[in-house]
Amino acid sequence: MKQAILDMESYAKENNIPIMQKEGIAFLMKYIKANNIKNILEIGSAIGYSAILMASSNNDVKVTTIERDETCYLECLKNVKKCEFETKVSVVFQDALELNLAEGTEFDLIFIDAAKGQYKKFFEKFKYFLAPNGVIITDNLKFHGYVGKSETIESKNLRQLVEKIEGYIDFLKTNEEFETKFYDVGDGISISTRVENEK
Repeated sequence: MKQAILDMESYAKENNIPIMQKEGIAFLMKYIKANNIKNILEIGSAIGYSAILMASSNNDVKVTTIERDETCYLECLKNVKKCEFETKVSVVFQDALELNLAEGTEFDLIFIDAAKGQYKKFFEKFKYFLAPNGVIITDNLKFHGYVGKSETIESKNLRQLVEKIEGYIDFLKTNEEFETKFYDVGDGISISTRVENEK
């Protein structure tokens, strides 16, 4: 397992595939353990790095991970098999925004780490599948230090992407349905919990 993780890190570096920073994934694994998380939905598998590590946090953790890029999807399947995690990690090959989950499906943790420009759409679509005390965790909210400095970015595409992340952060801060805490860990992580309605 340890070798498989090291191989994934090397593969990601060589092929320029973004995977979670080590501090970020360590934070996530610790959170899963501390909060007895059992059922996880990950939006954006890449090569399966974070899905496999999250699944390894506890014996009874199961992860459903969604990936729309075929090359990444196949690499993810290969890595899940290499770690012998076929019963713990289910990989779905589809665009998350086009995926229809079965009614009544619930997750203790929904992890958003896919196309940055679509974060708000992912949040709005999948919040309905969150268990009553579940959380939505988002990665890359600092986006390599660019967030908060969008006006200084010369590349138009990069600037537009960073502006979308900044818009998502505002959306989280002003969302009355969820309370969000921000953590300066890895590339910036947020944890959103549903606000309990007063009876």
